[in-house]
Amino acid sequence: MTHSVPIYACQPLCFNQRLFRKNLTRQPLIKVFKDAIAGINEHLDNRFLEGEDVRSLIAERSHVVDILLHYAWHQNTFDDDISLIAVGGYGRSELHPKSDVDILILLDDSAETKYSEQLQTFITLCWDIGLDIGSSVRTLSQCVELAKNDITVATNLLDCRRLCGSDALRDQLHTLTNVHHIWPASAFYHAKLQEQIDRHKKHNDSEYNLEPNIKKSPGGLRDIQTIHWVAKRYYGVKTLQQLQNKNFFTEYEYGVLNTCEATLWKIRYALHYVAGRADERLLFEYQRELASLFGYEDSDKGLAVEQFMRTYYRAVLALRELNDVLLQSLNEKIHDYQNAQNIQPLNDNFQLRDGYIEVIHNNVFKEYPPALLEIFVLLGNNPSIKGVRTNTIRLLNESRFLIDEEFRQNPINKQLFLQLFKVERGLVTQLKRMKRYNILGRYLPAFGKITGQMQHDLFHRYTVDDHTLLVIQKMRHFTLPSAEQEFPIAAHILKRINKPEILYLAGLFHDIGKGRGGDHSTLGAQDAIEFGQSHGLTSNDTKLLAWLVQSHLLMSYVSQKQDTSEPDVIHAFALKVGNQRNLDYLYALTVADMNGTNPDIWNSWRASLMRQLYTETKRALRRGLENTLDQAEYIEETKQHALNKLQDRNVDLQKAQDLWQDMGSEYFVREGHIDIAWQTEAIIEHNTQSDHNKPLILVRDDTTLQWGGATQIFIRMPDQGNVFLAAATVFAQLGLNIHDARIYNSDSGHTIDTFYVLDENDQPVEEGSTKEQKILDALHEELKHVIQGEYSDVIKKRTPRLLKQFPIPTRTKMETAEGANYTTLEVISPDRHNLLATIGQVFLDHDILVCNAKISTLGERVEDIFFITDANGNTINNQTTGDALQKAICQALDQEVEASL
Repeated sequence: MTHSVPIYACQPLCFNQRLFRKNLTRQPLIKVFKDAIAGINEHLDNRFLEGEDVRSLIAERSHVVDILLHYAWHQNTFDDDISLIAVGGYGRSELHPKSDVDILILLDDSAETKYSEQLQTFITLCWDIGLDIGSSVRTLSQCVELAKNDITVATNLLDCRRLCGSDALRDQLHTLTNVHHIWPASAFYHAKLQEQIDRHKKHNDSEYNLEPNIKKSPGGLRDIQTIHWVAKRYYGVKTLQQLQNKNFFTEYEYGVLNTCEATLWKIRYALHYVAGRADERLLFEYQRELASLFGYEDSDKGLAVEQFMRTYYRAVLALRELNDVLLQSLNEKIHDYQNAQNIQPLNDNFQLRDGYIEVIHNNVFKEYPPALLEIFVLLGNNPSIKGVRTNTIRLLNESRFLIDEEFRQNPINKQLFLQLFKVERGLVTQLKRMKRYNILGRYLPAFGKITGQMQHDLFHRYTVDDHTLLVIQKMRHFTLPSAEQEFPIAAHILKRINKPEILYLAGLFHDIGKGRGGDHSTLGAQDAIEFGQSHGLTSNDTKLLAWLVQSHLLMSYVSQKQDTSEPDVIHAFALKVGNQRNLDYLYALTVADMNGTNPDIWNSWRASLMRQLYTETKRALRRGLENTLDQAEYIEETKQHALNKLQDRNVDLQKAQDLWQDMGSEYFVREGHIDIAWQTEAIIEHNTQSDHNKPLILVRDDTTLQWGGATQIFIRMPDQGNVFLAAATVFAQLGLNIHDARIYNSDSGHTIDTFYVLDENDQPVEEGSTKEQKILDALHEELKHVIQGEYSDVIKKRTPRLLKQFPIPTRTKMETAEGANYTTLEVISPDRHNLLATIGQVFLDHDILVCNAKISTLGERVEDIFFITDANGNTINNQTTGDALQKAICQALDQEVEASL
């Protein structure tokens, strides 16, 4: 049959059609096709690795697939009432290594069931030879009806081209689905725009996701295709090249479109190559390999992977800007806004045309450069403005070179920039516009340096510039009524501070020093001082701004790494803060920073830690920094409050005081009176029972108590061994994460342990739930074994995919502060569910007791602090003992990660 198959007219240089036809007569059909596909894949991949232009490669691949489908199609006999049509990316002759081959088999209405057997044979052959076919079989009427009701189908048909079969049928399809019959230009435009808005939302409306989808993320290939589709629909053309003389884009814009599209195509081709499948996400496991493939190397400019990703981010940022301009341009043409009569003057430079801002004349920026900033102030002060006219956006892009040192030193421009931070609404929207049009980066060159700068870890989910604007967005969110429930303190602060613009400027500068080497807080603080002095801020405002930038990590560090139940910690922090104004600003900045760094960082427990630190520091400031709280006085006050609570509960106060004789002073320093009363009542009741030597275990939701935010688990039992290990093992088995641990030993030989835990979703365990009962049952069972000197094995699970890409070796640090009654051990290691149980096992093996623990998870790593003693309750001052302990922890954790890879 092969001899009767017509020779395919197009003959790519990379494919020997004569040899292919000969092999079809000599070898098994499927083998010939498979060999041809393998050969072309290897050939094109080699040319890609040698640096050939990616455009020619994806076009050639498409042409070769055209030929293969031609021969597969002609293995059957068809009449003129059927047509094989390429659609989607394949219809545009854009076929990447692992892309789907999307085809439409179009039938005349009279042939709906005529070719069922032949088509099944054809589709099966396509799959057998290794083509990833995405196929649909429809009659002409079905196609038209679907296209009328489904924008996706109508869009796919825009890119269709005939491969085999009837030309007339294809032409009828074009006619019946063109702009005159279905989806007029306006309806099509709005449908595609809404589709893009919805798609962007699914990707955080940001070009800067750390594992972006190169196809669907904002600024990705789908945004380019959206421009193609809408323009084709409106102008009735086949390609964007045909629009070069239709005043659709400028020569510069067309150049940006082509260059950035080629960049993304190159990355996508490489991504398919290294992934071995049609993966569109730039996952961490591919980023390093792609960086190496493209020749990036680690240097003082940053890691190779960070440099590579910055290239990607710069491309998608440019495409996002171009997408805005061109879609806005089409919107104006479709709706004929150029001839709109509703014009409202705003000032000497700008006016509104049907709700969109535009320059009065084309020389506005040239004649009055401050208008480059003034336009954003106007937009911020007039939230009803719909957007910026296309011609004005283009003038902004053409005129931004005017922002030089002379421009920056102009007092008018300085005042305009400050005014922007005082607008009532739309600050972040304008800052995003300024970033996208490269106005912000030119006015603040330091911001330009962090644009597109990523940090290759799982803690920082956004590039530095995107994070910066997100922090300011969080601050603005604190002013909304909806924030009063989620962020009550921050919302209250934003209502009462008299200069919120200083807070917003602190958000702008807090990370601006990153990537320059050195301490970014110090570098940013220096930038803030220079900014404040040059922009006319008062001396006090400049000092506050610089202090906030310098100290922006202080509050999160103290809340997560130090024991804020100790008055000395609060007093030391209060001394650094100095006054209530500084505390308010720092709290709002810290909460916004944490929420804008990683959506997984902020949870109920961290919120409670921050709330506790803020409230206790506020009390210390009211008391006066010179008035330190006497510990004996503090303990007596705590006991009295607890006794009052117990009296209300009709608890025997003498029994309570007798019980407290057992407890050391540390218990009353670190525990609040509400918890002391609750625990005391439970112990007294437990001691009256016949089995009082069994462990007392209590579980309750702490969200209604002093600080809230976690499930509190209380354990009291005769001191038989390492309860920390037993509890950590049980919690790991139940999917609970320890966020705080407090451990005390009484004179009567009992250990008292309090753990604060959250579930896998960072939520407290629901009180009275089956999960709560499982915790009680599992702890009782495990502690029964502990009393017998036995411990369950630490459960092992595979390391999550993302953590495998960040093989951080475990680091430890050990020190004993002067006068302290415990040794501090810090452990930094990749996070995993059973980490604390593993550490607990090492503590048991080395006869180490845990007095307290501060657990902090930062993306892919933990930074946990343990307050420990030896078996006799003494600090660990022997260097040999300390070194052996640290070495054992590092080995246990690192070997565990290696074993799971």
